[in-house]
Amino acid sequence: MARAIDAARACLAHDDVPIGAVVTAGDGTELAVAGNERELRGDPTAHAEILALRAAAERRGSWHLEGCTLTVTLEPCAMCAGALVLARVDRVVFGAEDPKAGFAGSLGNLLADARLNHRPEVTSGVLAEPCGDLLRDFFRARR
Repeated sequence: MARAIDAARACLAHDDVPIGAVVTAGDGTELAVAGNERELRGDPTAHAEILALRAAAERRGSWHLEGCTLTVTLEPCAMCAGALVLARVDRVVFGAEDPKAGFAGSLGNLLADARLNHRPEVTSGVLAEPCGDLLRDFFRARR
């Protein structure tokens, strides 16, 4: 989670919402690290999770990310949760819950939907306070 928090902090340099994500292989090897780049790229899909999944798939040479863990500072939204299922990520670890857009337990739980062909293991609340503080401070400064 520390690497994801560092990636989230880096988002502040380009005025993006500070969310960071890391993809690791089963042996702990870091495959990709990314932060939000929606503002930087002008791309609504440039969430930290999506960018990290793309980079990890490129590094692996396959979109199949079985055996991998994605660690992210904020609960994934519906788009990112869907991508995690489709990439077949084995485990998702997140920090702060997102009561307004989270789809790993808050608004819904796409990651646990039995109708889908894959359901990653989910661990929530890891370093939730520092992850949430980054976001609260970012939005407080914008008000």
